Amino acid sequence: MDFEQSVEYLLSLGHETLAIKLGLRNTELLFAALDHPERAFVSVQIAGTNGKGSTAVMLDSICRAAGIKTGLYTSPHLVSMTERIKVSGVEITTGDFAACATVVREVSEQLEALPTFFEQMTAIALLAFRNAHVELAILETGLGGRLDSTTAANARIVAITSIGFDHEEYLGHTIESIAAEKAAIIRPGVRAVIARQPEPAALDVLLKRCKAVGVAPILAESNAIDGLTLGLRGRHQVDNAAVAIGLAELLNDEGFEISRSAIVDGLKTAEHAGRLELIAHRPPFLIDGAHNPAGAQTLRAYLDEFAPRPLTLVFGAMRDKQLEQMGEILFPVADVLVLTTIDNPRSASMDILQTIASRFAKGRVLPAESSRDALRTAIANTSTEGLICVAGSLYLLGEVRPRILSLGES
Repeated sequence: MDFEQSVEYLLSLGHETLAIKLGLRNTELLFAALDHPERAFVSVQIAGTNGKGSTAVMLDSICRAAGIKTGLYTSPHLVSMTERIKVSGVEITTGDFAACATVVREVSEQLEALPTFFEQMTAIALLAFRNAHVELAILETGLGGRLDSTTAANARIVAITSIGFDHEEYLGHTIESIAAEKAAIIRPGVRAVIARQPEPAALDVLLKRCKAVGVAPILAESNAIDGLTLGLRGRHQVDNAAVAIGLAELLNDEGFEISRSAIVDGLKTAEHAGRLELIAHRPPFLIDGAHNPAGAQTLRAYLDEFAPRPLTLVFGAMRDKQLEQMGEILFPVADVLVLTTIDNPRSASMDILQTIASRFAKGRVLPAESSRDALRTAIANTSTEGLICVAGSLYLLGEVRPRILSLGES
């Protein structure tokens, strides 16, 4: 298969979330059939509701600053599937992606049950890492932890970032049940780092899990980054950076040489597209992947402290998210609220969004039929001294980010 055929094939397996089948057996059989690519390198697995992607990119940046050859696996992507797989900070080429996808497809079709989209994507990433001879793989958990495909890699070192409400249909409707699903990556024999938890009940679950399996966790402390400069925006990144530092220290114990200067340089130069990402334009754009109440609260705190006015918010989201709560948090801060639908079967309808806006919006509310129209509407209704913020879904960011970047270049 070439790259386009690979993408078409993977998409034919069903939507990443809608077609998900939680469980490790299929992934374990797939890894075995590929001669266990996960055994070719040391792995770090990072789970959590918010911050796991940012923590992963910060750790990757730290390790690359230390001269370690890294593989980074994150999800979802914004524009291209190649974004999910990076070697030494560089996206996998379309040719290498296609080559790995072809092998994984051939093996998958010989198994009794065809692996899902995410199971095959995870195998593609680990196969690519083995082919590239990486020393360290940094794996962002897709959903949950206990039954997520990345858990089949049997990482020696794991981390849990901030836990909140998201994907309740799969993980449960209490903070305890969600925390338990993520805590399951803490297994006998691993080393673990736990982030500061906004929910005491979540921390209690995590600590009980550690005690049950005989793991003495490192509790990440925000003072670990005193005096350091972070490349990622937002005060919440302090907690994520503290986790990344804790992981780097554990990797030192595993024989990787990571100096203090590598930590300093790595945190300063880390980049993460779509997470409080500021894109120069007149007016400028701030794009953020906040898609649950905790993420929305983090974005709101940043907007309240740093955003110039007038502020236009472009918002679109998936209908299975906590839209009322996100709307209550974000909509009141906008002078202009532009609502849009997303080219995705899970997109919230305009009727749903407008109903929520009627309750919480304090400024003008403008509907837009598509994300393209939403950008035009936002630019037309925002002065050059203001700010346009785009939020609500990473899928929305995937649609608008290339268009915004092209605006910046014009």
